[in-house]
Amino acid sequence: MDTDKKLRRPRTGRQLAGVCAALADFFGLDATVVRVAYALLTCFTAFAGIPIYLILWLIIPEAENRE
Repeated sequence: MDTDKKLRRPRTGRQLAGVCAALADFFGLDATVVRVAYALLTCFTAFAGIPIYLILWLIIPEAENRE
């Protein structure tokens, strides 16, 4: 297991802010699976996922440029 793994929002491969892509990368999952799960959970929890997404957007730092 990679112990240097950090939770960072990627600059590529993201749809809105990169929160779902960051979570998928961190846990080794497909980003589409995480996005679908997030959408379903948001719908079935009276849209509680929206403020959670916004909070994660503020908390998770963006990945550095690789240039």
